[in-house]
Amino acid sequence: MLESWKVGLIMLAGVSVTGASSSGPSNLPTVQRSPASLTIGRLHYDGGGDWYANPSSLPNLLAAIRARTTLPVAERERVVTLTGPELWDVPYLHMTGHGNVRFSDDEIRNLRRYLEQGGFLHADDNYGMDRAFRREIARVFPDHPLVEVPLTHPIYHLVYDFPKGIPKIHEHDGLPAQGFGVFLGDRLVVYYSYQSDLGDGWEDPDVHHDPPELHEAALRMGVNLFTYAVSASR
Repeated sequence: MLESWKVGLIMLAGVSVTGASSSGPSNLPTVQRSPASLTIGRLHYDGGGDWYANPSSLPNLLAAIRARTTLPVAERERVVTLTGPELWDVPYLHMTGHGNVRFSDDEIRNLRRYLEQGGFLHADDNYGMDRAFRREIARVFPDHPLVEVPLTHPIYHLVYDFPKGIPKIHEHDGLPAQGFGVFLGDRLVVYYSYQSDLGDGWEDPDVHHDPPELHEAALRMGVNLFTYAVSASR
């Protein structure tokens, strides 16, 4: 099983993860990683959506995590698929885009197993992914609905305080920013940032010309998300 990444912000001298391959529970490789190898997995999915959107977003978020916490993270994200062994090397899986998402049956099974065994998925709707994401995550967890994450949840208070919830970075159709999630017991395993555009806020400031306070708010929320992902217990 994938470890639950009980590491916190004070000390993380090393990471040992037991992963699982797509061949099933009878083949469970143990992945040993050096201290500076925590990173974000950018999900490469099928369906036609631009999974590669916001290219400067994840390097900037990782830089913020390195600067603001003691978590030893890499400089770059890793591109992963739901059927490749690299999925089990990342504690935080990020997906974004403006279009369609389509998971195969094998990908559905692997994503559920990954999340059940300690992984975390952050889906960031880049305006256009909403319908497809809601459809596919319902296939992953037909027994655990996507619900609004309460404002008292640690994800809004773990490092930086967001008493009003996820910040609104870009305006598109006037709807408020919301954070939805899937819970397995008490653990939040999927966080869906909707009507927020966090990924745009993480990008280099000259890409969208966001004011500094919105760029900062987006990075702070991202630090909270990653910190929760690597510290939440199963």
